[in-house]
Amino acid sequence: MTVLVAAACSNSSGGSAEVSVGIVLPTKDEPRWVQDETRFKDALADSEYTTEILFSQGSSAKEKENVETLISKGIDVLIIAPHDGTAAGAAVEAAKKEGIKVIAYDRLITDTDAVDYYVTFDSIAVGEAQGQYLIDNTEGSGIPLYLYAGAASDNNAFLFFEGAWKVLQPKIADGTFVIANSSEAVALQDKAELTRDEMGKILGQVTTNWDPNEAKNKAQTHLTAAGDDLKGDVAILAPNDGTARAIADVFATDGAVSSYVVTGQDAEKASVQYIIDGKQSMTVFKDVRTLVKDAMGMAIDILDGKTPETTGSYNNGRVDVKAKQTDVIVVKQDNVKAELIDSEYYEASEFTGLE
Repeated sequence: MTVLVAAACSNSSGGSAEVSVGIVLPTKDEPRWVQDETRFKDALADSEYTTEILFSQGSSAKEKENVETLISKGIDVLIIAPHDGTAAGAAVEAAKKEGIKVIAYDRLITDTDAVDYYVTFDSIAVGEAQGQYLIDNTEGSGIPLYLYAGAASDNNAFLFFEGAWKVLQPKIADGTFVIANSSEAVALQDKAELTRDEMGKILGQVTTNWDPNEAKNKAQTHLTAAGDDLKGDVAILAPNDGTARAIADVFATDGAVSSYVVTGQDAEKASVQYIIDGKQSMTVFKDVRTLVKDAMGMAIDILDGKTPETTGSYNNGRVDVKAKQTDVIVVKQDNVKAELIDSEYYEASEFTGLE
């Protein structure tokens, strides 16, 4: 991509110059989104266009306010990673009324026709990669399986879980894994495909809300309730890196847990160090640089009067939203250097013990 966009100062509010592209990210409290902000700023070089990045801090009301602020600055394109995929509908509908093109970024906005495009990683493939890793890196039968998921307000959490269930369910059904922490999942363990309502029942028991503290508390509760027959060598489906580290720390301190395999997602710096140190088993690497380029490429095409390239579509409950999908990569201890250092995503000096 040769035409990129210059980022204005994040959260700036002064000045009367119009902004071409408005970007709204869900929170500054998770490393993933701070990394995204940095990637946007790094990737968006000199151009005739301008952009502004605002954070919603986990509030749908603040998110709507951010969109309204950007609308008032004359944006032509809105890129938004919603805090709550359904609640964000009101915000993007306000943008649509002003003729603004809306690109959902990483998380799909649901139950509205006001979304024009969706830039995403293949979320089902993320879950499949996590589930397959657990299968490939455990031995024997009757392995206790602890399930955790993201926030029920995030459509991606369902897609991640759907992908994981798709590959894990046959191994649950044949006794390779024994679900340790969800009665709803046990009740549905013979079903290869779950409806959204069925997944919602499971998520209701195992959601972390993407919050490491909530993940820690749930893990402590589950281990306290579990007998020794549900400990020993265990497998843990953790939805992302922040929750993976919190859950891993809890399992590591239980004397009845002899070993654990735990999944992650996002290749957060802290989790890469955990992987190097043997505290986290894997992470699903989603190269935000590519996602940023895809999102901004769409925005530039729109601003230039062109039709953006798409590779598929997702039904959001109201319409089929045209999407561009980016591939994901499994990172584990033996390929950290090849995937994250050699690709210049991170620098080797940012880690200790890297071989």
